[in-house]
Amino acid sequence: MGKHTEKSIITDIQDKKYVSEWVIDYPSGLHARPSSVWTECAKQLGASIQVRHQQNVAFAENMVELLQLGLKNGDVVILSTDQSAEKLEAFKQMIASLSLKEQNDAEHVRIQRKKSKKLGWKPPELSEIAILHGVSASPGFAIGQSYHLTRYCPVVPDIPMDSKQSSIILSAAIQAAKEHLQKLIKQTENRLGKHNAEIFKAHLLLLEDVELTNIANQYIMDGHGVAWSWLQSIEFHVKRLLLSNNTALAERTADLRDIGNSVLGYIDPSLKRNTLGDLPEGNWILTATDLSPSETVLLDPDKVKGLVTIFGGPTSHTAILARTLGIPAIVAAGEAVAHVENGSTMIIDGDGATIYVNPSKTNLLSATEWIKAQEHKHKLEEAQRQQPAKTLDGHIIKVVANVNRPEQIPFAMTQGAEGVGLMRTEFLFLESTHIPSEDEQALIYQAMIEQLDGLPLTIRALDIGGDKNVEHLHLPYEDNPFLGVRGARLLLRRMDLLLPQLKALYRAAKLGQQLSIMFPMITSVTEFLTLKSYCEGVRQSLNAPVIPIGIMIEVPSAAIMADIFAEHVDFFSIGTNDLTQYTLAIDRQNPELAAEADSLHPAVLRLIQKTITGAKLYDKPVGVCGSLAGDPLGAMILTGLGIDELSMTPRDIATVKAELRAHSLIDMQKLANLALAQDCAVDVRALVENI
Repeated sequence: MGKHTEKSIITDIQDKKYVSEWVIDYPSGLHARPSSVWTECAKQLGASIQVRHQQNVAFAENMVELLQLGLKNGDVVILSTDQSAEKLEAFKQMIASLSLKEQNDAEHVRIQRKKSKKLGWKPPELSEIAILHGVSASPGFAIGQSYHLTRYCPVVPDIPMDSKQSSIILSAAIQAAKEHLQKLIKQTENRLGKHNAEIFKAHLLLLEDVELTNIANQYIMDGHGVAWSWLQSIEFHVKRLLLSNNTALAERTADLRDIGNSVLGYIDPSLKRNTLGDLPEGNWILTATDLSPSETVLLDPDKVKGLVTIFGGPTSHTAILARTLGIPAIVAAGEAVAHVENGSTMIIDGDGATIYVNPSKTNLLSATEWIKAQEHKHKLEEAQRQQPAKTLDGHIIKVVANVNRPEQIPFAMTQGAEGVGLMRTEFLFLESTHIPSEDEQALIYQAMIEQLDGLPLTIRALDIGGDKNVEHLHLPYEDNPFLGVRGARLLLRRMDLLLPQLKALYRAAKLGQQLSIMFPMITSVTEFLTLKSYCEGVRQSLNAPVIPIGIMIEVPSAAIMADIFAEHVDFFSIGTNDLTQYTLAIDRQNPELAAEADSLHPAVLRLIQKTITGAKLYDKPVGVCGSLAGDPLGAMILTGLGIDELSMTPRDIATVKAELRAHSLIDMQKLANLALAQDCAVDVRALVENI
């Protein structure tokens, strides 16, 4: 951008054949996110478009210049180009199409600021800070320096050399990559358990595939360079997997490219991609397009203080692990994240789904003081986390934990969990290279019971499908897996999965503890009764005790027919993540829509209310195990609606219990009634002012 005299500006416009005027109607002005879209659009159109405001001029294809214009809401800009009227009009239509989203985002910011008066941090100098928004994936507040995890396809030159020497270099690079993986396996097993190391064991097996080496060596023998040959071999296998029409196989392409990049870095250090393993000591806010499972398990809370991804969803593997590790995380933050310069100071507010970039000294000092205040508040909450969630007027809500493995239970108990409300058995399948046998599963379930020492345990039957695919299950390709064979539908079609799991569960039930089974993705009474009959057959064959059998309420049909289901089930557990997705017709993994998949939408709350009403007809208990249970505002509204049990990530327990203890049931019932009467989730969240 440059300063122009009035005469030179007139000349600029006169030199342009096509000129148009536009008024900035973005409430927050032309900040980083819309600027990045302007730049990308100009590049895609292949148009050199000049943007002028008063004495300042910038080119749309240069994001830095656009930001330096400092355009605010209401500013008039002159758009001009000498290429074509069509390109200028297309550009103008694109920037105008952002207006609605910017206005919605501004409303979101307004609500967040209202919340901040009571619950969150508010920058004292709003004009001295860049603000980005995403979707909350893990709560918390942190300050650090940005570290961008690069995603790129390396440009690998084809530099031929002696074929024998090339083969030696390739073998040495593969061996070095194997040794690195073996170290990662040990480190991951020690830090996160053996199940989280399975992804690296799978990578090791891929590296031992002789076909990868054979094809690379064939290219070398044809006179090509070693790095180029290795990359061609990787991409050959990637294309073959992509053409397989098998979603599970296609997902292995990320693993192939992971190991491919690792070996490339050993062949030629200049081709090495930065990874979490390279992260130096410090307080970092990690930014990335998204994280693969293999990268996610390398998250080190001692180094990574916060996580921001361009894509992803709040229920992804990355989000779940971030919550488990206690790392504040925001997903679906958009392309503007990629434009944050490495090493920039960032403040991340996981609760408010807000990222602050390059804060002023005043803002930084304020945020630091806020962290100290929050730490003091959390210490007070944690000091009482073993106390029940007893409201001011004496009503008690059971608060339990969501876990995947037995080794997670001790930590959940220290956080104040009164049992386990959801054990996700799919992780036994996702983190293994084979289908766990009946004996393997029985040992896990028995270990869960032993760890709980008499406290209740609810185990969800295998919930595979949708966004969770397991290669060794050999599931067929589906155009829309979220509306396909998943959950109960899969179990009823795969006796090899259903019966061994039921046998393992009833073997565990013979230990005499409080074990319950619930089935996922139930859509009809017939489905449940069929599954219940299989349970009874297995129970009788093992002479096992009768145990409660319930269902997940995850689809609108189940919520609407809760009064019919209630006659047959022993309990309900509402999965608010999926219920929200199916009610609002929003793919919760879609980065463009993830922020709108809010479980506090009145339509979702009304379905929850209908479930509770139906359950009460037969005096059946209702719990919630979706992420809404761990949201303090959500927990209060759910309690007001009449929920009996809240199951959540262990780290959320102390805060939720403290919030429930600070209010009366009558006040929360009033809050719930207000929420049901709102128009949208934004208005429901604004009710925080009434608390």
